Amino acid sequence: MTVPLTQCLLRLIDENYTLTDYQSDIAPRWCTGCGDNSILTAVQRLCRDEQLPPEKTVVVSGIGCSSRFPHYMNAYGFHGLHGRALPVAEGIKLRRPDLHVFVTTGDGDCCSIGAAHWIHAIRYNMDMTVLLHDNEVYGLTKMQASPTSPRGLKSNTTPRGALLDPLNPLTVTLGVPNVSFVAQAVDWIPEVLFNIIAQAYRHKGFSFVRVLQRCPEFMDHRFDPWVQDPSKMRLLVHADGVQLKPDISRIYRNQETHDPTDLHRAREVASLTEEIPVGVLYRNSAVPCYEDLREGERPNTPGLIRTVLNEEFDKVTIWPEDGGATAPAE
Repeated sequence: MTVPLTQCLLRLIDENYTLTDYQSDIAPRWCTGCGDNSILTAVQRLCRDEQLPPEKTVVVSGIGCSSRFPHYMNAYGFHGLHGRALPVAEGIKLRRPDLHVFVTTGDGDCCSIGAAHWIHAIRYNMDMTVLLHDNEVYGLTKMQASPTSPRGLKSNTTPRGALLDPLNPLTVTLGVPNVSFVAQAVDWIPEVLFNIIAQAYRHKGFSFVRVLQRCPEFMDHRFDPWVQDPSKMRLLVHADGVQLKPDISRIYRNQETHDPTDLHRAREVASLTEEIPVGVLYRNSAVPCYEDLREGERPNTPGLIRTVLNEEFDKVTIWPEDGGATAPAE
């Protein structure tokens, strides 16, 4: 039966994605109480609120507990190699700037084997949302010290305790040229976690969000002092930043009115050790995106792809001398 054009248009207008539209048929295999579950829920909620078409949404990951993320999203996904999530995501965004690109990576995946890609991705400032799941330990490979592990942590690779001070992903990111968006969230305040991820998505540029998330298996008491004592949390608020609901504001009273355009203050806040800062530390919408700088180049059409491939194949083709094929003209 032929459907009238007006009815087709009405269906398009009335189409509305629900939360289940972003949930895959694979149940998450993270441990009970793992902070990754909170991050997954926040991203799915964001997709629903922003009404992102699943076929226009891509989640890219590397290797680690966090990198199972694409399997649990009903969207396009790329589960890549250890530390290589960012260059894959950059390639996707460069050729398909119309897609909504999310990157999920862990403290080992990003800050160790993927550190070089991380630094240069900040410089490129491509329009994508990057979520660093930081539980301060290698969880998937069963408890080895990561670059963000606290000094003194006893693990399978540091049985006498980690000797080095941890790397601070916030201060590192804030020290790279072209940085445009840096925020920090925690998995145990889900409403604020969602708010921060939403702001990161709406920012045009490389939005870097470090999420401190609990590992109930190997770091079960790591964040207890901050979870149990809200005064140890410093929530960064601003008219154009995190907005706290009254019930959250009553619990977390240690608040700072922070200007996210102040890079110097952002670096100071990122260096806090006794308190955990939560909110948008820095935002600069004036930094150009790399894909915009590349505008005007030849479009990546199927015809162009065939032409380039044939040109490359011709360079190594051995043409027969019996006239069965004609070599390209010089």
